[in-house]
Amino acid sequence: MTQPVEIRFTETVTDELTRREGRIALIVDDRGKLPSGLPRPAREGLGRALASSDWQGLSAGKGLTLSFPGGWAAQAVTLIKLPRKATVAEARKAGATIGAALGKGETLVLAGNHPRAAEVALGLALRGYDFSVYKTRDKKGDTGTAPQGDAPAQTLSGAREDAVTGDAAAQARREGADTSQNGGDDRPDPARASVTFMCADPEDLARTASDHAALAEGVFFTRDLVSEPANVLTTTDFADRLKAMEEIGLDVEVLDEDELEKLGMRALLAVGQGSESPSKVVVMRWNGAGGDQAPLALVGKGVVFDTGGISIKPAAGMEEMTMDMGGAAVVAGVMRTLALRRAKANVVGLVGLVENMPDGRAQRPGDIVRSMKGDTIEVINTDAEGRLVLADVLWYAQTRFQPAAVIDLATLTGAVIIALGHENAGVFSNDDDLAEQVLNAAGVEGEGAWRLPLSKAYDKLIDSQLADVKNTGGRPAGSITAAQFLQRFIRGSQPWAHIDIAGVALPPAETDLAPKGATGWGVMTLNRLIRDNYEG
Repeated sequence: MTQPVEIRFTETVTDELTRREGRIALIVDDRGKLPSGLPRPAREGLGRALASSDWQGLSAGKGLTLSFPGGWAAQAVTLIKLPRKATVAEARKAGATIGAALGKGETLVLAGNHPRAAEVALGLALRGYDFSVYKTRDKKGDTGTAPQGDAPAQTLSGAREDAVTGDAAAQARREGADTSQNGGDDRPDPARASVTFMCADPEDLARTASDHAALAEGVFFTRDLVSEPANVLTTTDFADRLKAMEEIGLDVEVLDEDELEKLGMRALLAVGQGSESPSKVVVMRWNGAGGDQAPLALVGKGVVFDTGGISIKPAAGMEEMTMDMGGAAVVAGVMRTLALRRAKANVVGLVGLVENMPDGRAQRPGDIVRSMKGDTIEVINTDAEGRLVLADVLWYAQTRFQPAAVIDLATLTGAVIIALGHENAGVFSNDDDLAEQVLNAAGVEGEGAWRLPLSKAYDKLIDSQLADVKNTGGRPAGSITAAQFLQRFIRGSQPWAHIDIAGVALPPAETDLAPKGATGWGVMTLNRLIRDNYEG
């Protein structure tokens, strides 16, 4: 998988700062104080920049870059505006400003004793994501020199590995990392981006940032899954990648088509029956709280490619349907994060993996299928397939695990994009407390979410003349009727929330914390929700 950029934490040494090459970022608080010990020419150049209208007009988290500044050997020095009382979002945005400019070689960040330095590091790591596994040409980038001096360094990834296994080398071997750090030399490899944070207390900052390293890895895992093409990320490959997470402590079970047939998951199986890729359900368990405590169940839609089936989609834009497994990817990323940070919570993640293809065996509009629950479903449109997958997996999650709450995530409807654009995911829930937990967690993490209504008044739109329910109610209130459909597969008083991430999983432009492409929306929100509400 794509690994977050290596971030090392060292003590602040300014003696040779102006002789450092590569890129340098200075975090400047509201006092406008520069590091002491800088030569006069270097200070004068930065002082002029801080007195300029360009600097004065910057918002918190933004930066002013001086290319090849006088008095410095660096190719660029960026002044990052970040008040000492900055919000978490502003601090992460500051890190993202640095991360967006990463090239090959070394970037030095002077964080001093800023109280939000760990959040800056997380923002930098998230924005520095680059899915380039299929690019065959060498990419041009910046080069720089390795850090000078003998001050001991703490790495963000090393702190995370220690926390996970107690054996950083063993963990790194499993992840395919070079534990020798450039052949036994602890200097970064100049052929790839690396970052050094100079700060007042590197050991303390590395400890604070260790959970952030696990979170960044979970987000990257999700982004990678969403970014993969469907000829690579088949249902089998997806299941294999999840099964491999047993190495970090998850209990992973893969259910094949024969097992799904025995369980009665005929709604899910009907979606995938036109594909050469076998349908699967993967169950991932993390029992960090131990005992018999009821788990939180996370359920994800994993349609690895969605042609629309017989109700085929228009050709324009269909290539983006490689992201229709985004809900399953988020569940996988959350489970990875929980295992890496050893969360003290019981959580089970279930994903239904299918491919929706037109074929002589594919289901047709007008077919009637029976769900695991026993309800019959009239298939009006084969492109409304994700709710069929979720119906069976939701029922299975409830009957097998008796969860404290259920949250499902899916790139379910285009209608939610019409309603909320690409700024917010749509949240639906039968439980006000659970809905508030989701919205609060999203707010803390800066991931947009908005609650939309559920009401029996919408049920008439999905009532079927021939079966218990039909799988679509047409264009009016499309995202709501999809949620109403799912609610029919929620038992009694079971707390449940449905999150439609169709607009936020793969937006058309870059975001504050992600380059253009997959965002990993939801990993941070659900990790926060679990930390705040399910960990003792």
